[in-house]
Amino acid sequence: MQPDTLIPSKKPVARHAWALLCALVLVGCAASRPFEGAADEAPPPAGPVAELPPEPFNPQTFAAQYANPTVCERQARRYLPTSREDAWAALKACVEGTHFTQLQALLNRAWNQELRSRPEAAALIAKVVALRGGSVEGDLRLLHERKLPIFSLSSAIAQPDTYKGRYILVRAQVGDARTEGEKSTVWLVEQSLGSVASEQQVGVARRKDSASTTSGSVGGETTLGSGTVGGAITETESSRRSDTVPHYDNITTETGREALGRLVKPDPFLAPGRDFVILGRFDGMRTTSGSLDEDDDGPRIPVLSIVGYYIPHPLVVY
Repeated sequence: MQPDTLIPSKKPVARHAWALLCALVLVGCAASRPFEGAADEAPPPAGPVAELPPEPFNPQTFAAQYANPTVCERQARRYLPTSREDAWAALKACVEGTHFTQLQALLNRAWNQELRSRPEAAALIAKVVALRGGSVEGDLRLLHERKLPIFSLSSAIAQPDTYKGRYILVRAQVGDARTEGEKSTVWLVEQSLGSVASEQQVGVARRKDSASTTSGSVGGETTLGSGTVGGAITETESSRRSDTVPHYDNITTETGREALGRLVKPDPFLAPGRDFVILGRFDGMRTTSGSLDEDDDGPRIPVLSIVGYYIPHPLVVY
């Protein structure tokens, strides 16, 4: 009998096979997990959302918010630290959109840089002067306190070389308008603004009328004889009571100074017979025809290139 021979058992082989199978399955499961979970992961974060650019500043919309010109100017001034362009556009909208008579506010030191550097600043000032009633002489004094280079017609006539090319502000009435070829001119008669006081009745007036008559006769002896004298005396009385207040009417009178205004083209709104506050550049003096002496060059008249004109308000702000 042969010695026992060790025969390997089949159970361990089966166990190894199962272990190998499970290992392969686990490896496959582990390998598939990242792909199975990819659908459940959150999407990658999106980039920053682009902001829309701010809307441009709208001066008309700004001025529409403030009916009071004082408030409008104060709010426009608040833009100066951030944008002087927006601040100036807002101020112009205040003047255009409200009855702006605040010349002192316009001459505030905060606006000093704009009033000296902006090409349209002189026209803006002239419009405010017209809205204040067109008292050019008085308002020019306020401008000169701030050293703003806008001058009177009388100064230009007195020193034409000094004021040539500078702005002139004048209240004038259009006397005549002419057009010759491409040249259009208007004859300007300077006006001075003043006021006349009168008494204006207030309420109902009370009146009292009365009359009385006295009659009689006198008789007696005189050296001429006896006689009788008779007669009647009538007395009337009238009284009236009323309350009045002082009233002032603005009137304009000619100063005696005239000027020739040059226009780029004929303007139908610059009508003869009306008063205007006119802003122009002084071009010097021009000799006119009409001299009776051959050796005399004739009278000289100032010439203005009209930059703008404005109708003065009937109420004057002092």
